[in-house]
Order: sequence, then structure tokens, then C-alpha cells
Amino acid sequence: MKKLALLLTHKHRLISIAAILDVFDTVNSFYTGMQQPPFFDIQLVVPDDEVMPLPDYPAVTLASASSADVVLIPAFVAEDLGQALAANSAFVPWIQEQYRNGAEIASFCTGAFLLGSTGLLNGKPATTHVMSCPAFAGIFPEVLLQSDRVLTAAEGIYTSGGATSTFHLLIYLVEKYCGRPMAVQTAKVFAIDMDRYTQAYFSVFMPDKHHTDTLITEVQKRMETGYKDANTVEAFMEDIPASRRNFVRRFKLATGITPIEYLQKTRIEAAKKLLEQTGNSILTVMLDCGYNDVKAFRKVFRKEVGLTPTEYRLKFSGGNRKLATA
Repeated sequence: MKKLALLLTHKHRLISIAAILDVFDTVNSFYTGMQQPPFFDIQLVVPDDEVMPLPDYPAVTLASASSADVVLIPAFVAEDLGQALAANSAFVPWIQEQYRNGAEIASFCTGAFLLGSTGLLNGKPATTHVMSCPAFAGIFPEVLLQSDRVLTAAEGIYTSGGATSTFHLLIYLVEKYCGRPMAVQTAKVFAIDMDRYTQAYFSVFMPDKHHTDTLITEVQKRMETGYKDANTVEAFMEDIPASRRNFVRRFKLATGITPIEYLQKTRIEAAKKLLEQTGNSILTVMLDCGYNDVKAFRKVFRKEVGLTPTEYRLKFSGGNRKLATA
């Protein structure tokens, strides 16, 4: 029997807890249906007596928790991740000790922030919710963030992307511990496509504008309104009192990316919206976003989004959705 320790953290997302419990309970039901004992022993671990445990699940505090085979870290409510980390700091040494004693650690969605706080992710790949990746990269620069990945696995440490990516990591763990047939059976129950590897197409480019560099703010505004017509970064630097080298340094310091990356992401975000909201041809969308080479546009779009422009339109264009009728 595999011992699971599910952390009932402060400010956890209840839907994350529910998904984790539902999947492992379902697997246990498969085993009992085959006249076998449950495969997973699920225990909730609370940081202190203030956290209300869930009904029907045993709960213990950190002080009395026994060793686990797998530690599961659910997602946090994302409004104030700094506050959530502070409220759950007591978990950090406990997670570190569990890993030293041979336990595997899995975080789901923004739960990666608590895992990152342990230092166990340093030098290892990790992912989290696409909207939280910039903040994660800023707080944990030593982690090899792979923002496009649905899940990562390295040295007994696992992370998942946002929201429904939780199920992909859960199915991955079921396959690891119980085998492929059980994973397939579980995936069918939850209607999970097992072949999704990227979450890049769920991302939205939301550049940082909370910095204090007014010169860079002005260039950001120019890029966001003139991305269609300007072919080079220099075109946005007219009347800017800074050398190109100094400008690039200041731009990256303020936004986290280079001016070229910023312009490219701005154009691709515009292309995504046109593909979602209009029936314009791919060629027209390309031209409207400042590109003039179809092959180059498709290559850049696929690199940034994880899908071709046509695939993206099919997935997200409301006009292409057909409801079944009786």
C-alpha cells in the first residue's frame, strides 16, 4: 500500500484537494472492486489545529505525521501567493525531511511555490500555472522553469501546470505506481486526454508595467500600439535618450524579457485574438500583426503557443464549436 500525505495547507484551493482525493479514491475503488485491498492510504496533514480537516479522511498535524511514500502539495488561491507561503512556512522543513527519508514530492498548479520554497527544485525542471510563471521565475531563479509543460518529473519530484493539468500529473502518478492499464481506466473515468504535453496555448501575455522606469513604459506603449508597422526595435527608440545597449539592459531589467521578445509576444498575442474573434485568413492575420513571411510566422507562432495558427483557431474559435443536437 502506497502512503500518501496530502497537505491541507492554509489558503488551499478546495477544487485542487477535491481532484486529488477523487482520483486516488477512484483508483482504490477499482482495486476493491477486484477484491483487492486499496492501493493508496490517504492521510491529510494539517500544519496546526486551526485547519479544519475534511470529513471521512483521517487528519494529523505536522508534529504527529508519520513518514509518507508520496507528499502531495495542492494549489493555492492565487491572489496573494507571498502571504500563502508565509502562512505555510511550517511545511517547508517537514517536506525537506520527507524527501531526505525517501518520499517523492508532487506539487499541483501553484503548489509549486511551496515546493520551490524548500529548495528541492533548485537545478530541476518545474512548471506551474501559466499565469503564475513570471512570478515563480522571479522568486525561484535557480529552478529550471518550463512554463509550457503540463508536468515535469525529475529525481522523485513532480510538478504540474495549472487547473486541469492537475489531472495529467495524477494520471502520470497512477501509471507510475499502478501500471498503464489502471492509468487508462482512470483517465477514461475523468475524460482526460493522456497525450497533452503543453499548456502554452492557455497563456496570455500580460507584461509587467508596475516598474518605475518611465522611459521603458513609454516604449512599451509604443510597441503595443505600433507593433504592426515597425519592423525593428530601433523604430520604437526614436527620441529615447539612451544607447541601444543601455536601453536593452534597462528594458530587460524592467520587464524580464528583451525588447525583441516583447515585440514578438505582443504580435503573437494580437494574432491569437484575431484567430479567436475573426474569420480572417491566416495570411490576413499575419499581415495585421506585423509579419510578412508566412513560414516565419507559423514557426514563431508554434514556438510561442505550441500549436499552429490553424490548430489554435480550431481549438479556441467560438464559431467552430458545434453542439450535438438530438
